[in-house]
Amino acid sequence: MQWSKAGLSGPTDPEDREQQAGICRLLLHHLNAPLAEGCRLRGVVPAPGAVRIAIHAGDDETGRTFLYEIPNDTVAPAFIPGILRTVVAGTQHYSSDDISDAMGMTVIRLHPEKITPAPEPEQGQALTVLRALSDPGDDEHPFLIGFLLRGDPPSSRKSSTSVRPRTTRTAMSS
Repeated sequence: MQWSKAGLSGPTDPEDREQQAGICRLLLHHLNAPLAEGCRLRGVVPAPGAVRIAIHAGDDETGRTFLYEIPNDTVAPAFIPGILRTVVAGTQHYSSDDISDAMGMTVIRLHPEKITPAPEPEQGQALTVLRALSDPGDDEHPFLIGFLLRGDPPSSRKSSTSVRPRTTRTAMSS
């Protein structure tokens, strides 16, 4: 797969493909909620020796999309959402060696070993548990058969309070 010389060229190494697929699965639920205030996940793009995560900052018309590049095998995929939350939450300084362009977007090469991942918000923790429960160990007797999160989604709240555990319902299981 290839879009342009500087853009999308799929990983050919089976281990890179496996890591890329794992990161895609891990980040899918972030499509429905902001990764951080004003920042939304737009995609996961393979790159040679790395993964690039597209994050749109700002509103749809005036915002910009950035590609945050994380070299393969530098961090466990489970830490990537926290690293991205840290990076987009405030002002960051990057070397010009870590900035480039691809597919009309600014690429920022991250050094995850130097970044402390931000903690997962409560709603994200609930989604992680639900995702684990929904993995079909047995298709005829699924463990998770439904769920309900209560309260306003974080993006629609006027205050900065988070979903309280008492308003988050766990799961219905068979």
